[in-house]
Amino acid sequence: MVQVISAARPEWIFPFTGLQPAQFRRLVRLVAERGGDAIADGRPGRQWSLDLADRVLLVAAYWRTNLTMRQIGPLFGVSHSAAHRVIDTLGPLLALAPVRRRRVDQITIVDGTLIPTRDHRLAAPSKNYRYSTNLQVAIDAHTRLVVALGDPQPGNRNDTIVYRTSGIDQKLAGRPVMADGAYRGNPEVIIPYRKPADGSELPEWKAELNKQHRTIRAQVEHVLARMKCFKILRDYRRAAHTLTHTASGIAHLHNIILAG
Repeated sequence: MVQVISAARPEWIFPFTGLQPAQFRRLVRLVAERGGDAIADGRPGRQWSLDLADRVLLVAAYWRTNLTMRQIGPLFGVSHSAAHRVIDTLGPLLALAPVRRRRVDQITIVDGTLIPTRDHRLAAPSKNYRYSTNLQVAIDAHTRLVVALGDPQPGNRNDTIVYRTSGIDQKLAGRPVMADGAYRGNPEVIIPYRKPADGSELPEWKAELNKQHRTIRAQVEHVLARMKCFKILRDYRRAAHTLTHTASGIAHLHNIILAG
């Protein structure tokens, strides 16, 4: 089987990963450090069909294009089962590293997005009329980097509940958190002022604060849209338990792209 796409040709890297070649090389080194001997080229025993750089490219290309295994395998000159093993092995090694230190003045913005998911063991019918999971994403309001993800939850649960059940509330504890009005009921989250129950208009100062809140909060919506340039988040066909690693890996790639 002839290999069509290879990391040895830099012109293939950006279209299939969104990364510049130098960024991609740093990513490969990071994966090599995390994976150790188990993924090393030239390891004892059964050899990998592709070298490490090509395997990392295969995973990123799969996330970016959402091709099936029978489509992505031939592009890299391997069988669909070999492509499956590469994704299962390397996908978790691309995950976003937990943030160990956070600035004292850090403000995060959190929002949820629905990921259409074929595995009904976790997914549930949601407002987009598809079986979906609710993924909570938090970004740094200053840098727009993703700092935390929640564990995917059934898509029929609203954001205010998923904020707590996904565990993202614990990851963001101790710093100010902004969100939209859907997070009402979480007193630690800064949400817009609601209109009075009598239907009257908000005072001008509250309306102005809500306007500023919307402007800042829009950043997380832009991040979610950029993450969904990785088309696998538009139609997730893999087992639902793998979505955590996939979303985390895509958040990591987003941060690398954004940081330059």
